[in-house]
Formats: sequence, structure tokens, C-alpha cells
Amino acid sequence: MAQTLNGVRVAILATDGFEQSELLEPRKALDDAGARTEVVSLKSGKIKGWNHTEWGDTVAVDKTVESANAKDYDALLLPGGVMNPDKLRMDAKAVAFVKAFFDAKKPVGAICHGPWTLIEAGVAKGRTMTSWPSLKTDIQNAGGTWVDQEAAVDGNLVTSRNPKDIPAFNREIAKLLATSSSRAAA
Repeated sequence: MAQTLNGVRVAILATDGFEQSELLEPRKALDDAGARTEVVSLKSGKIKGWNHTEWGDTVAVDKTVESANAKDYDALLLPGGVMNPDKLRMDAKAVAFVKAFFDAKKPVGAICHGPWTLIEAGVAKGRTMTSWPSLKTDIQNAGGTWVDQEAAVDGNLVTSRNPKDIPAFNREIAKLLATSSSRAAA
């Protein structure tokens, strides 16, 4: 990640069952580029990742979604995993948190099953996105256009299909954040 993201604050919205690589790898890339990342979740303490086919590592939660405010962040990251976004889309505060980033036109990155939360927030209509293939019909039914590519960029939104696409996802989210932070500084 060649971009310098010093001072950029990124909320990572996740809960138990997040796909481990889809949270940890983008977070490391963002932190290494100078961004400040915080994990926002439905509960305090720690959340447990899913590592492909079994439970993985735990990650400390920095704030609960109840105490977090989208105004305090420059961008949002939504890792996938099946369980994680399925739980998030059932929580009204999590959905409102996601929608607030779109209302403010802030950058959002979603990978794998992460777009489920975007659909629930009502922000998929008119968007071109990619995701895990099983979300294709969900995205289309929500008024979006689904594409099969490693990363799709549509305005302030970056989406990717799966853990294999993380390098492309990281590259595109870094570009978007660098562009957004330079515009905000101007």
C-alpha cells in the first residue's frame, strides 16, 4: 500500500464470525499506511473470527456500535464471513451506522458477504458491486449491478469477492482513502 494515510480514521464493523483474513489483512495494510483503525462491534470485549472452515483468532473491540458515531471516522470497512454480516444486518444500530457513512459520502469497503449489510442499509440501488457469488441475486434484487471481478469501485464504494482478492481490495481502498483524504484537506 503505497499511499500515506496518516490521520485517516477507519471503523471496521464486525462481530463474531467475521472472516479472519478479511479483517486482519486489510487492517494491517491500512495501519501500515498510517491510518488508525478501530473495531466497532455489537458487543464489547472480543469478537471471534472464522478462519475458512473453523473458528479462528479473537480481536479486541474498540467500541460498541451503540457508542460509536460515524462522524468520528473517515471511512468504513466491512469484512465478510457468512455469520458476521448476517448478524450485523439484523441489528438496527449497525445498519444505521453503515447508512451514516453513505449519507456523508464517506469511503466504504466491503468484501465477500459484507455487501449484505449494504443491502440492508438500502444503499445498493444503482451501485455496481462485486461479492461472494451467492450474493449476486441479492444485490440485483436490491437494485444494484453485480460484476465478477476482484475489485469493483463505484464512487465511494469498493467491493471484492473473497480472500483471494484482498491484495486488489487493499490497493483500491487505499487509493480511495488517499483521494478522499486529499480532497478533505484541500
